[in-house]
Amino acid sequence: MVSKYSAGYRGILRELRKSLDPSRKVNPVIRSHFRSIVESARANPTDQALVDIDSTILFLRSQREHKRLVDRYNPLHDLTEPERIKATANRVGLNLPKLPNSESQ
Repeated sequence: MVSKYSAGYRGILRELRKSLDPSRKVNPVIRSHFRSIVESARANPTDQALVDIDSTILFLRSQREHKRLVDRYNPLHDLTEPERIKATANRVGLNLPKLPNSESQ
């Protein structure tokens, strides 16, 4: 039977992989850091260590879900300020006036 620590480590890696684009891999430094944390928890087993591992998995899952929801319901979050203003004006049916260029004066 797989130990709770191994299952927790696999859960952390699973959430890290799901949070990245399909073309990217999990950073080996991050992976080794989480592995050392789980190994030290396995060497000195406590209930708090298992709670911390489960909390880490829940945090990673929540962060991924939050990013998905922001992308879905707030499509303007990654635009520059002028693009955001223009998109907001277009949303309510207005067009922005053309501003004179400072170079043409």
